[in-house]
Amino acid sequence: MDEVTTSTAGHGAPVKEAVGRYGLWSLGLRSEDPARRTEIAEAAAEIEELGYGAVWLGGSPGVTHAVPLLDATTRLTVATGILSIWDHEAADTARDFAAVESAHPGRFLLGLGVSHAKATERYHRPYSAMVGYLDALDAADVPAGRRVLAALGPKMLKLSHDRAAGSHPYLVTPEHTAQARDILGDGPLLAPELKVVLDTDPERARATARAYLSFYLQLPNYTDNFLRLGFTEDDIAGGGSDKLIDAVFAWGDEDRVRAYAEAFHAAGADHVALQVVDDDPQGSIPREAYRRLARLLG
Repeated sequence: MDEVTTSTAGHGAPVKEAVGRYGLWSLGLRSEDPARRTEIAEAAAEIEELGYGAVWLGGSPGVTHAVPLLDATTRLTVATGILSIWDHEAADTARDFAAVESAHPGRFLLGLGVSHAKATERYHRPYSAMVGYLDALDAADVPAGRRVLAALGPKMLKLSHDRAAGSHPYLVTPEHTAQARDILGDGPLLAPELKVVLDTDPERARATARAYLSFYLQLPNYTDNFLRLGFTEDDIAGGGSDKLIDAVFAWGDEDRVRAYAEAFHAAGADHVALQVVDDDPQGSIPREAYRRLARLLG
């Protein structure tokens, strides 16, 4: 087993206060299209004004994807959710972190993950690879208190405690959040992602959710986690059972969505990163949905 040294840099109030209770998880806000820079900047400024504490940039972003949002805001925390360690060399990540930190002190959070075997040919011994990556970041003076890990299983959650400020689990339930909190203890940040479908029609909402979930049900990291949580192979088959859909998506009217988001806090989350799922392309920025969520969670 790899030796892991316990961080002395990362736990406690500052990062929790910075991200607040709610943030947004988005693929659209990490676009590389220069023509969309103004759109992204305007959306980021409104997100900050609406009171969200953080934006999590999806799709294995690099550190530099955070710059347009940071430039357009003054308080918003911008995080990678999640930077794949296979796609970005540690030296490059450390260099870019230093540049962003110099320009926007204390406002960038480095989210790291090991991705999936189906996503990269380099995937091998993911836990050991993450330990090595963290060692390289330590050597380059990237503070442990300014990074979080995508952690589903107990071993990676423990590493999130020992070598980072906490964890940002993706595609999880309140039950997983409670288990993660038990492993992390009280200090580290626990910031799960939660998918939201703002549709009150059960059949239509579940169909929207099921279409989005189908991709993730091809990835063993997620399906194995569902099985650990007590779901069955039948729940995972066919795009996901209603039981599974209802566990990993907040859908319905405002009261239902609010109650399920708050269930994550009751289970031990410090912050919940909300991802709006609808019928629009994944690269869109659903600003009206962000306004609705801000009103119902405010």
